[in-house]
Amino acid sequence: MVTYVKAQDGAQRVPNIIQLHGEEGFAGMRKAGQLTAKALDMLVSYAKPGVSTLELDRLAFEFAQDHGAKPATLFYRGYRHSTCTSLNHVVCHGIPSQKALREGDILNIDITLVVDGWHGDSSRMYPIGEISRKSERLIEITYKSLELGIEAAKPGNTTGDIGAAIQTYVESQRASVVRDFVGHGLGQNFHDEPSIMHFGTRGEGAELKEGMIFTIEPMVNLGKPHVKILSDGWTAVTRDRSLSAQCEHSLGITANGCEIFTSSEKGLFNPLLTQQALSK
Repeated sequence: MVTYVKAQDGAQRVPNIIQLHGEEGFAGMRKAGQLTAKALDMLVSYAKPGVSTLELDRLAFEFAQDHGAKPATLFYRGYRHSTCTSLNHVVCHGIPSQKALREGDILNIDITLVVDGWHGDSSRMYPIGEISRKSERLIEITYKSLELGIEAAKPGNTTGDIGAAIQTYVESQRASVVRDFVGHGLGQNFHDEPSIMHFGTRGEGAELKEGMIFTIEPMVNLGKPHVKILSDGWTAVTRDRSLSAQCEHSLGITANGCEIFTSSEKGLFNPLLTQQALSK
């Protein structure tokens, strides 16, 4: 049984208790979400062949410092970086390293910036130089699945409606949705209720109500959905070494739909449209 409560400052995550935020929470999330989007926009011009993910992580950290924000992942459960950088067959939680990016790689950068206590959480894909048509197709599927999940995020629908929309589309494209990692509530907590699965059945799960704030962050594999965690305790990779992609927005349920907090003002969220945006 799910219980909905009015959000309160300092409230910790409690299983099956969903916080409903008012305008103050939405204002805080807009500020945090937009700064996170700007950080990811900044990295577009640096994510090139020859650059290391450790260098991208450094740039993200400096951006956060310059704007009075804190990267939520830094020292979170022992994690020592400001971003997660997931390359090619890495599904999520990839650790920045000194290894240089190569032409044809696909990279996901995931960052959460904390601004005045509010968490803006987003990730997007970065094609490194010219990428294969197979990689482009994976990115296309992943971004379309996020769009469909967001379309289902409105009052009266359920978390299952979001998952079903994503799963139905991805599997129709002969790809697979990762089951091991899900979206999550957030706000003043980095991770909160509800869990947002990217698969499921329409009409099942928690009902979506105005004031809910959460992420949708589908991870899509070209092969099978199975993953494994490497010995570092963080890095999740596809078991069959197939390519994986992810994209993520933070959003809040409104009276008529939802508000995306982490949209790119420069139109750089979708990498396949980025060049078009930059050329304007």
